[in-house]
Parts: sequence; C-alpha cells; structure tokens
Amino acid sequence: MTDFEKLGVLYLGREFEPASGKATDVPLLYDAKDLTTHALCVGMTGSGKTGLCVSLLEEAAIDGIPAIVIDPKGDLANLLLAFPELRPEDFAPWMDPAEATRQGIAPDALAAKTAQAWRDGLAAWGQAPDRIARFRDAADAAIYTPGSQAGLPISVLRSFVAPPEKLRDDPEAFQNHIQSTVSGLLALVGIAGDPLTSREHVLISNLLSHAWSRDEALTLDDLIRGIQTPPFDRLGVLDLETYFPLKGSASTLGRQELAIRLNGVFASPGFALWMEGEPLNIQRILYTPEGKPRIAIFSIAHLTDAQRMFFVTLLLNEVIAWMRNQPGTSSLRALLYMDEIFGFFPPTANPPSKGPMLTLLKQARAFGVGCVLATQNPVDLDYKGLSNCGTWFLGRLQTERDKARILDGLEGATQGAGRAFDRATIDKMLSGLGKRVFLMNNVHEDAPVLFQTRWALSYLGGPMTRAQIEKIMAEKKALLPRASAEESAWLKQFRGAGKSDSTDSSTNKPPTIPPSIPQVFLKAERPVSDRDPITYQPAILAEVKAHYVNATTSTDVWRTCYLLAEMPQAVDAIAWPQDPLAHTECPSLDSAHQPGAKFGALPGFACQPKTYQIWTRSVHQVLYQYGSLSLRHCPTLKLTSRPGESEGDFRVRIRDVIREQRDKEIDEIRKKHAAKIAPLDTRIRAAEGRVQKETSEYQEAKMQSMLSAGASVLGALLGRRKLSVTSIRSVGTTMGRMSRAGRQRDDIGRAEASLDTLRQQRDELEASLAEELARLQAAPDDSDILLDEISLPPRKSDIAVAAIRLAWLPVA
Repeated sequence: MTDFEKLGVLYLGREFEPASGKATDVPLLYDAKDLTTHALCVGMTGSGKTGLCVSLLEEAAIDGIPAIVIDPKGDLANLLLAFPELRPEDFAPWMDPAEATRQGIAPDALAAKTAQAWRDGLAAWGQAPDRIARFRDAADAAIYTPGSQAGLPISVLRSFVAPPEKLRDDPEAFQNHIQSTVSGLLALVGIAGDPLTSREHVLISNLLSHAWSRDEALTLDDLIRGIQTPPFDRLGVLDLETYFPLKGSASTLGRQELAIRLNGVFASPGFALWMEGEPLNIQRILYTPEGKPRIAIFSIAHLTDAQRMFFVTLLLNEVIAWMRNQPGTSSLRALLYMDEIFGFFPPTANPPSKGPMLTLLKQARAFGVGCVLATQNPVDLDYKGLSNCGTWFLGRLQTERDKARILDGLEGATQGAGRAFDRATIDKMLSGLGKRVFLMNNVHEDAPVLFQTRWALSYLGGPMTRAQIEKIMAEKKALLPRASAEESAWLKQFRGAGKSDSTDSSTNKPPTIPPSIPQVFLKAERPVSDRDPITYQPAILAEVKAHYVNATTSTDVWRTCYLLAEMPQAVDAIAWPQDPLAHTECPSLDSAHQPGAKFGALPGFACQPKTYQIWTRSVHQVLYQYGSLSLRHCPTLKLTSRPGESEGDFRVRIRDVIREQRDKEIDEIRKKHAAKIAPLDTRIRAAEGRVQKETSEYQEAKMQSMLSAGASVLGALLGRRKLSVTSIRSVGTTMGRMSRAGRQRDDIGRAEASLDTLRQQRDELEASLAEELARLQAAPDDSDILLDEISLPPRKSDIAVAAIRLAWLPVA
C-alpha cells in the first residue's frame, strides 16, 4: 500500500469500489492545503460523518495544524480519548454500563472487547498503535467550556478588547465586527435588534466604535455605564435624548431599562462563570506557550440557544480579528471546524453568527485558515455561502429532498470553480452510499471519488457528559495559574505592598495638587461599597517610548513602557523597575476615584512640578540602561522575532514559513513533472493507438490469408486434376498475404516495444516525482533550528518620556 505518512497529506481512508461493495487498496490521500478553500461534510445520523471529521482533525494535528473545534453535541471531545497502548484499562473508564448490560457482559469485559476491536480496526487500515502516540505528541488537546467549570473555563465577558489595527483600518470589516458582536450581545437579553433600525443596536454599536477606534477596551462596567451616560450627546442628526431617552415608556425601552436588563444578565450567579478562566486569545488557544499546536474543543452543549449564539458569534469574530493580523499565505495555517451547524448558517434568516461565518468563507483562504462545516440537515444551509467550499464530503442522506438540495449546492460550487458538473453521475453515486462511505468532490481534483473512511485513532465513545469532561480535564485544570490573566504580577506586588502600609494618616478627601501635575486612578480589583471602602496609596506612573533600529535584522520599531514606582521617601530615592520592557501594557484606569474612598499621605515634594522633571530624567536613564530589546534571529530563514514575541510564537512563525516553502516547492515540482508527463501521455496514447491499429490490421490480414489459402487448396482439390498456372499464381498470392501478415505481426511487436519504452519513461518520471516529494515531505523539526540572541539598545536620542503621572493605587 502507498505510504501515507507524509506531511501535507491527510490519510482519510481508501477508495471504494461500488461494484464489489468493498474498499480497494488505494489510499485516499488529501492535500492539506486544499482545505484553505474550505470543506463541507454532510451525512445523516449513522453515516460515519463524525468518524470522518475526527480523522480529518487527527491528520491535521499530525501535520502540525492547530484547530478550533466548535462542538454543540459533545462528540468531538472524543479526540482526547487516544490510547497509544490500547490497554483495556485505558478504555474502561469510558465504557457505558448500560451497553455492557445489553451485551450481557461485565464492563471490564466490554473494555477488553473494545480495546481489541480498536487494535484490529487500526491494523486493518494499515495503522500501527504508535501512530496514536504520534498524534498525541504532535498536538495538545483541550476542552473549553464557556460558562462552566467542567472543562477549562474561558473568559469572554471580562472586556470587549479592541480588534487589531489592520481590522480597524478596513471600515467594512470593522463595522461587520461591531455589528455581529452587538447582535450576539443583544440576543442574550432577548432583543433581536436590527442593525439599522434598532435603537439598542445603534447605541451599543456606537459605544463600541467610540472605544475601539481609540484602541480602548470596554469592560462590562464601562459598557453599562456608557449606555446610561454615553460619551457623546448625538446619534446621527438627533440629540441623544430625542433618539434614545434615558427613561422609556410603556411601549418602548429606555437606556436605563436596557442597562438594567444587561446588568441583570451579567450579575446573575450562573453568568459569573463567564468571567473566569483564560481570556479568549486565539493565538494562545491555537498554540501552547511553547508553540505546540493545539486542538481546542469548545463544548457548548450545556448552553442555552441564546448563549450558544452569543459565544459562537464572539468566537468567530475573534478568529477573524486574529486572522487579519497574520501574514498572507497559500498554505494551511489553522482549521476552524464546526459540527452541527444547523441554525448558525441558515439560507434566509440572518442570525448574528451568519455574518462572521460568511466573512471567513470568503476571506480566510488568503490567510491560510480553512473552515470545515458539518451537518446532517442540508436544507438548513445557505448554499450561496457554501459555494465558497471547494471540497464536499457527502455521506448517506435521509431523503430525496436532502439529495436534491445537496446536488443544487454542489452544482453551484463546482460551476463557480470553473468545472463541468455531471449531475446524473453524481446523483447515481449518492444513491448507493453505505455506512462510512463518502463521495468526495474536490475542485482541485479531476473527478469525484468514492471512499471508505479509515479507522479513527481516537476512541469514538459518543457524546461526553459534563462529568466525563470534568474527569478528563481535571489534570489540565490543576495546572492553571491561579492569578488573574489580566493583571500583571508587578501590579499585584504593589497592591500587596500597599496593604502592609499604615493608613492611620489617610484622609477622606484627595490631596490638593497643582493642575500642572496629571493624576490617574487605577481600577480597583474588587467591587467597592459604602460598607467596604477603598484606600488609595500614592505612586508614580511613567509612560516612556523608545526607538530600536537595526539594519541587519530589518528592525525599526518603537516600544512603549508603563513603569509604576512606589512613592519614595525622598525625591532622589525613586526605584523604577529595572526590566522596563516587561511592562508594555498600561494598567486599567478609572476616570475618577471611587466615592467614599480614603487617600494615603502624599509627601510635599510630590506636589511640586520640578520633582516630576527630576523623575523624568531618572526614568529616561533607567530605560537607556536597562531597556535593551532582546530579539531572536533565525539565520537559516533570515527571520527575526517581533518585539514582545515569545520563543514559542516565533517558532510557530518559523514552522509556517517552512510549511509555505515546502508547499511552494511541491507545487513547482508537480508542475515541472506535469510538463514532462503531459506530452509523454500524449505519445503513450498515440502508441496505444498504433498497437491497436497494427493488431487490427494483422488480424484482418491473417484472416484474409487464411481464407485465400483455403480457397486455393479447395480449388486445386476440387478443380482440374493438374495444377494450372492460375492455381499456382493463387497459391503465390496467398503466400504473399501470409508474409505481409507476418510483417504486420512484427509491426505489432515494434509498436508494443515502443509503448513499453514510453510507459517505462513515465514510470521513471513518477518515481522521480515521488522521490522528490518524499524528500520535501520529511518532517521539518523547528526545534532543531538554532536561534541567535540579539540585544538592541535604545537610541538615547530617541527615548521620549511621554508622561509622568501621580498614580493613586487602590490597595485595600
């Protein structure tokens, strides 16, 4: 059997012969980069759709491709049930006692039976158990459960972070991002707001646009306060109170009621779980900190319909924002897979999820992001949108109506790719599909093909329950950091230091300082009330910018640092952090201090403007002395890490470059060999025609000579007793015809020899192609690539202290 262990090639099964009803020995190898034109998988319950999609994700992981998996039912969590040793005790915890009872055996016996079935099944499909180990080693796998602690918690509501600059610079993309985010948010409170006519939609959209255009994040507090008191007084040509008054009427919702309704959702005990966990950072979700690719499974079976729609919309928007921040590529960089897309991409309605999904189908290809959608309800899909899918995996369908709808969509997608569509042939092929047999129509291939899916590496135990997810993710959850993902350790250090200070000298009024001294208030880390007031201690916050230039690495960047220092006992005793480039995020600030707060004592020199001039010079010196920018450089690829880019993320970029170079070389080799093979195929067809012609002429000459010889003999025997001159001549003619037949037989031999030579030349070209592809498809191990460390000092003349502020730090 052909070797399927090649990078860039996914082993999905074997070609299927409908006449015999069996799979052949020819493996179905699918080019991974074909997924950049997206794929659709359709099949009824029991068709084997889940097994095919699990196998596709397994193959992508082996190839180093990370995936975001949206799992509404819980089936895809089975990707974590991969047991390299195939021991019965590995399977035992996942056995269904009810199934053991139905089979009349003990659960342990069922586990042993299942383990043997998996061992036999893998062997039948040419897969050794060590392939499971390769799958597990190639990629991390994790189950995220938004709004639940069963799996890894994910924080999606801590703040509405501004999308990247590249997305904001595209007005249409920016507005689409805002529109779908707001639609999903309003769905949580039961408001199906139209983006053009809904006052609620227009108001919140303007709030997001106002903040995000300034590259500012919105917390939930900011959002609710902004609804009550927006930072603008007009919407369109109307003043705010006329368009959307604070207080509503019996028939209309006012801003106050909208804020209360949203606050009620956010303040509910169950919704507090949406605030916990790691932030929805796509780069951190797709890759571990070390740069290892991950299969990130978002299990949403436990959510309500409104919560599912909100989360899926938010997740798709985050994927788009991350995608637009990546360089373009023709290779496959990541996968987005959604199972059971029913209701999220309908043909006529426009739920919040439809807009971003359509954007991904239309634009993700340019960034190397492939979308794979699966459903068992083909009538609920927008086939105009799915015309962007280049590969269709079609399994057994429920009704003729389903088949007709599939044929309509497939015809549009095929013709849209510039290929002819044979509806009758496809219809016939779809009519006889059995379990685990699929029709693959790939616009990158010459014709559709039937295949039977391979045996999955992962144990397909059915949808995971909440308890099972909790059990399998217990070890990973124990390793989660306990500290908040959004608050730096250095800021927590200051808060802790402030608590030990005496507050006997604190006052209930902020000290009076000159207006030339700017002051800011850092956000409190807990809710504040009259019974539980807060105390602010003084500190100094510096905003400093430095310029780094290096021609060798093509580096020309500015870095902004936010340095927080405790209020010193004397002017010249200030202690700035000596790792300035570790503090590139501005701490969260409040527009004013909290009501009823107390204030620590402020030394007199902190109220003198000249003191801040001294501190400006000192922080300038600190940045020059300790602010060297450390970068990693890959000499072999001439790549340099970006400022702030971790080694793991840099190695991800290295892998992407290696993969892209490999795919380009593969394409070039295939084109080069195709240019040689095409004329050879033409000559082979011509040679086959000559063999056929010579064979036909030989058979005809042979028949004529036999008939002529028979007539001559009969004439001589039945005619005159003595041979006449005519009969002698007839025999001579017959002998001539036999001689020509012999020569034509020799012509057949020469034609066949010529054909054999051409075929041998073609075989040699194919062997050369296979050899070159095998060389390129050898696994590139980026961990073996040595990286140089480069230290770039800032240019002293380009260090700019943007601001020195008196910072009030809430510590109690």
